[in-house]
Amino acid sequence: MGFSKNNSKAWALLCYVVFIAIAYVAAVEAANGNSSSAGEFNVMQFGAIADGTTDNSEAFGAAWKAACEWKGPSRLLIPEGTFLVGPVLFKGPCPSASPMVVQVKGKVKALTDMSKYPSDEWIVFQYVDGLVVTGGGTFDGQGASAWRLNQCPKKAHCKLLPTSLKFNFITNGEIRGIHSVDSKLFHMLLFGCKNLNVQSIKISAPADSPNTDGIHVGSSSNITISRSHIGTGDDCISLGPGSTQVTVKNVFCGPGHGISVGSLGKFSKEEGVQGLHVENCTISDTTNGLRIKTWAGSDSSSASNFTYEDIVMNNVANPIIIDQQYCPYSSCPQKGPSRVKINDISFKNIRGTSASKIAVNLLCSEAFPCQNVQLDDIKLEYNGQGEASTASCTNVKGVSTGIQIPPTCI
Repeated sequence: MGFSKNNSKAWALLCYVVFIAIAYVAAVEAANGNSSSAGEFNVMQFGAIADGTTDNSEAFGAAWKAACEWKGPSRLLIPEGTFLVGPVLFKGPCPSASPMVVQVKGKVKALTDMSKYPSDEWIVFQYVDGLVVTGGGTFDGQGASAWRLNQCPKKAHCKLLPTSLKFNFITNGEIRGIHSVDSKLFHMLLFGCKNLNVQSIKISAPADSPNTDGIHVGSSSNITISRSHIGTGDDCISLGPGSTQVTVKNVFCGPGHGISVGSLGKFSKEEGVQGLHVENCTISDTTNGLRIKTWAGSDSSSASNFTYEDIVMNNVANPIIIDQQYCPYSSCPQKGPSRVKINDISFKNIRGTSASKIAVNLLCSEAFPCQNVQLDDIKLEYNGQGEASTASCTNVKGVSTGIQIPPTCI
């Protein structure tokens, strides 16, 4: 049975009205920042409110679940605005086609009520292959509300505050163009990750904020950190046990405690650290520059195949330091020498100024002296008036070549 002319006109009018309605809804959604396309999941569509006071934890979790379960390329969008969020777990694996993109355009602020944190975590990405976190947005840990509660600088057994961003078991990932400010503890922790590129990151916290390491790497391999600015209250970048093949380049560090390996040997049966390459970095107004630290009385492990080259130091208290009697507390029980074996360490073209007279301090283990340490073209002058910088070596075997300021102790 066919349509009459009147029915056809009515049908056409109905289609037109529906089209206008759809267009109007789309326009309203776009105006509210909620527009979406296939594979894009805006947290505001899941109930998030960008007022800086509403707890959006559930909305963020729901948006991630939908994005992670999407079968094609997927993107989780955190638009402009300020979103208050408590602990959130972004957990994979995701069946979506790689990459799984998290685009952060706005500011994500942490809750300050510590009773809301059941563990030492704020935002966690876990078990994702092909994760990309980007967008130019900011994660604000609101750490000033909690730093007074941190007892870890004073005693070994302490309750850890939440790390802002944890990346656990992420493979083939990229973190770029985001900011982290005022973390309660570490800004960023990479654990069990493989093939991860971190670039164009800005991390900031006051110089006196406790244990606010910029980026800590543990049990991870093939990690690159580049073109980033890190200024905080602890190590700008630190490597823990099990880290292998890590590259750090074109990073500005300061304030903070420098670029560190360790501390190593605190716990039994730790994995070693192997294959660190630090190049073209600037370290300014820090308590340390390039540091390797191990505990006395440690179990056997190793730290090997490190190259530091083309590094500028500006007013750094300990520009080059190996400390195998590391103790961050007022006193530590003496349990014998460190059993962490340090070997194949190269310092090339390290130049600038030292805020302490001892610019090169290599304090190695009497049980396992540092082996094959190379100092090549070192020029570190003391800032103090009328005095020259010096070097100190204990239990070190190696060679020196090229310019040596201070005069070499190897």
